[in-house]
Amino acid sequence: MVTKAIKIEKSDEVSIQTNGIEVVYDTIGNPSDPPLLLVSGLGSQLVAWDLDFCERLAAHGLWLIRYDNRDVGLATKFVEAGTPNPLAMMMGQGEVVPYLLRDMAADGMGVLDALGIEQAHVLGVSMGGMIVQEMMIHWPERLKTAVSIMSTPNFPPAVMPTPAAMAAMTSVVPVERGAHIAHSVESWKAYIGSGFPLDEERVRRSAALQYDRNFHPAGSARQMAAIIASGDRTEKLHQVMVPTLVIHGDEDPLVNVQGGIDTANAIPNAELMIVAGMGHNLPEETWTDIMARIAEHINRHD
Repeated sequence: MVTKAIKIEKSDEVSIQTNGIEVVYDTIGNPSDPPLLLVSGLGSQLVAWDLDFCERLAAHGLWLIRYDNRDVGLATKFVEAGTPNPLAMMMGQGEVVPYLLRDMAADGMGVLDALGIEQAHVLGVSMGGMIVQEMMIHWPERLKTAVSIMSTPNFPPAVMPTPAAMAAMTSVVPVERGAHIAHSVESWKAYIGSGFPLDEERVRRSAALQYDRNFHPAGSARQMAAIIASGDRTEKLHQVMVPTLVIHGDEDPLVNVQGGIDTANAIPNAELMIVAGMGHNLPEETWTDIMARIAEHINRHD
């Protein structure tokens, strides 16, 4: 696929009702191009997809669709379910969870339904990659291709996070705006690899944007509970025939690169791209190569 010089257009956010809840989405690019559904990670709103990243990816001839997962951003919150204790769940303590990753995958299908899209390409990062895996298992006829980035088919994963990454992920999120932004920067320092410096200004902008749009940290705990309760997808992925590209950094301290290897091994004929020096993020220095690989993958199967 050849990158096209096009005028990138971003639509206003649209609210829809699907699966009994409210979900909000927006689009970037040309609606006549192949649709690519972007699925966010743990606690991340649709605006966590960096606009510069999206515009450059759309310039490859793709129509991007960003949406809020349930329990974050402007989507429905499951406040009545309370705040679970993911750490206790990881230690074997059972808790009733209000939804699973399969339900979150169904929300993505609802977004496609609202847009009248029968088939789309899908791309998920971290928890979003897990949700994409659920889409491949339960709605394979809706997916032309899939891209799973820095994700894993199992929980707990084969290799647990480093102590620093685990501490950052489980730390208490400050409520005050300035403290919250500073906390985000410090947390991301624990997630990067040695190959690329952290763009602290970009992290600050993203944290401020998400805080001002909707601050709801309890949603992250319920999403984490959904990850734990959803279990291992490895065996089910053996039956998946959706053309899949798996991308992972070889220095990911949160979801070890083994998670990417396990994902690629579980899905028949999946391609694996390992990025040297990359951690649990997408540094701008990697965008050119990663986007070219994504575009080539989509173009080959569109």
